[in-house]
Amino acid sequence: MTRTRRSSSRSLLAWLQAAPLAAVFVIFFVVPLALIAMVSTWQATDYELIPAFTGQNYLDVFNGCGHSLVTAGEDVCVTLKTYGSTLKFSLLTWLITALLGFSIAYFLAFHVKSQLMQTVLFIVCTVPFWTSNVIRMISWVPLLGRNGLINSTLVAMGVIEQPIEWLLFSEFSVVLAFVHLYTMFMIVPIFNSMMRIDRSLLEAARDNGAKPWQTVLHVVLPLSKTGLIIGSIFVLALVMGDFVTVGVMGGQQIASVGKVIQVQTSYLQFPLAAANAMILLAVVLMMIVALMRLVNLRKEL
Repeated sequence: MTRTRRSSSRSLLAWLQAAPLAAVFVIFFVVPLALIAMVSTWQATDYELIPAFTGQNYLDVFNGCGHSLVTAGEDVCVTLKTYGSTLKFSLLTWLITALLGFSIAYFLAFHVKSQLMQTVLFIVCTVPFWTSNVIRMISWVPLLGRNGLINSTLVAMGVIEQPIEWLLFSEFSVVLAFVHLYTMFMIVPIFNSMMRIDRSLLEAARDNGAKPWQTVLHVVLPLSKTGLIIGSIFVLALVMGDFVTVGVMGGQQIASVGKVIQVQTSYLQFPLAAANAMILLAVVLMMIVALMRLVNLRKEL
């Protein structure tokens, strides 16, 4: 009887300890998400929102897509083009940030021996985060612009005759800004995974004649997979929902799903924007589920 009371009191104490975080999660995540899902099924006119259930908003998002898919030679609908463009940005950013993040984390973890120096270099990596994202994006304009530093230098050196137009307000500048903004989200989890690797495994690989690239490929990379997956989730989710970077660095000429939702909201098309947001959420969740199937995060963490 006493054991039962102790276990019940411990269970109650555990629930009480988890209650504040659970309340924050419900208030700031579950409730807003439920409201978005609810609004996505409302009817709307030019003047008012009507809280009456309809699935027309989801059909309007993919308006014309069915016809373009079954008709040979027909252009792909706007929605699928927009999702394709957003996925392209996400995958390119993920690939570049993964390569940069792994390389930088590897250098910090295995080549910088002093913990003080590791801390200093980490602070250097976080310096850009001390300013606004918009300021960091705008800082590329005098560098990449038609009359910017790069074009002026290349013209003065005689490398090119005319300024390069695609450096700014293009897909290149959008991906560049994404890499600048989100590489740190890849470095940190990969570095944490690398710091947990037993250094004797690297020595064993070297003693068995493994070359440095073989050690990285067969020892470091598999053991850093958890950090790589966590960083990938951060980067993909952030890029998929971004609209500010695409708008600023794309010169308001490049479409993304986040940008479409922002425009629909500015025109007070809240049910349509909410439906688009729910579809985007479903796509991002499918990507996260696919990534989490590659590694058991609960077991690894």
